[in-house]
Amino acid sequence: MTTTLTANTPTRSAGSSQARGLAGHLRAFAVAAIAATALGAGAAHAQLRVEISGAGASQYPIAVADFASADPQGAEIANIIRTDLNGSGLFKIIDASGSQLSESSAIGFAAWKTRGADALAVGSANRLADGRIDVRYRLADTVQQSQLDGVAITSAPSETRHTAHQIADRIYEKLTGVRGVFATRIAYVLKRGDLFELQIADADGQNAQTALRSREPIISPSWSPDGGKLAYVSFESRKPVVYVHTLSNGQRVPVANFKGNNSAPAWSPDGSTLAVVLTRDGLSQIYLMNADGSNLRRLTQSTGIDTEPVFTPDGKSLLFTSDRGGSPQIYRLDISSAQAQRVSFKGNYNITPRISPDGNTLAYVTRRDGGYQIAVLDLATGNELLLTNGGREQSPTFAPNGKSVLYATSSGGRAVLAAVSTDGRVKQTLSVMSGEVREPTWGPFLPN
Repeated sequence: MTTTLTANTPTRSAGSSQARGLAGHLRAFAVAAIAATALGAGAAHAQLRVEISGAGASQYPIAVADFASADPQGAEIANIIRTDLNGSGLFKIIDASGSQLSESSAIGFAAWKTRGADALAVGSANRLADGRIDVRYRLADTVQQSQLDGVAITSAPSETRHTAHQIADRIYEKLTGVRGVFATRIAYVLKRGDLFELQIADADGQNAQTALRSREPIISPSWSPDGGKLAYVSFESRKPVVYVHTLSNGQRVPVANFKGNNSAPAWSPDGSTLAVVLTRDGLSQIYLMNADGSNLRRLTQSTGIDTEPVFTPDGKSLLFTSDRGGSPQIYRLDISSAQAQRVSFKGNYNITPRISPDGNTLAYVTRRDGGYQIAVLDLATGNELLLTNGGREQSPTFAPNGKSVLYATSSGGRAVLAAVSTDGRVKQTLSVMSGEVREPTWGPFLPN
């Protein structure tokens, strides 16, 4: 991501204008980002506000009735499901206000079809004797007058929001054929006052929890494939050091603390290996190490700046940014042969590669007309699509189903997160009520 590149990429000798151009620009971009984050200070518990624009090419009309319940949780669960589905841009939410229907209720299919709903979700939420909440849901097809799905989930009251996201995922998959991502998590860096916080939140930005708080910058968070750890760069020792942080117990281990800069961690698909960028031998180059920091080995041997590695889904290659050809571009490196080939050719400045989960699409930051935009490239056809036009975008990250890209941008003079569907039709802005938010990374699917 851009901030990582800038903060951790040294200039070469005074005679190398290419290196000065790349590193100089990136450093300036990082300074501007940190200066912007210094503007925000506020309450200890910020929430993300979501604003949605655009819609999918075709929207599936669905009604979600309030779940039958003796307390407000029934209506809350239904509202979260509606918000999730509406935010995807693929569904038209038919008004079901005032309708409380359980999973066992008789459904008037014709009446709901007349109201415009091709599908109807109903359910119940009941508190058990041990305090847990039993949530039951049913999805009906009002056209075929048949049941499409149904499930019962029992969880603690604190997990009610997650349960609602799980149900929204089931509806999304049942009606689109694509796995939903509402129950996944995102991580990002929040700057409030003179504090940096590494936060983890639901995919909709709610339920944020602070994993780490520091007076020194935190950058480049990266999820492990199992969702149990985050690798990131911390400046708490007054230099960039790569840590691996176990989320279940808060244990943090420095895995790259070599001479010079240690930056840009990226996990292999099986979680056994980290790619990192080090300057221990001079220029920024890419190294591999075991996830515990052992068995360090150098991967790239160029005379340029090689940085921002990311593994392909098969684990056989890395995509990375390099100025070895004279301008920042994206390359693919075969790990077994250490041979690199250029991937990006449109524009003279392309950085921060991120690969879709299926390996078919590349997202990256491209400079066009003096601004920085998020683009996606179909690796099979070479077709490029510019997803944004704000001019200050950075840090793209794919949703685990590959259908959306989350990124950092600026809105109203503040650093915010935004998301866009990979066809560019649906855009969301997630803004923190207090503070500046950057460096997003979307977590993997988690077991149900």
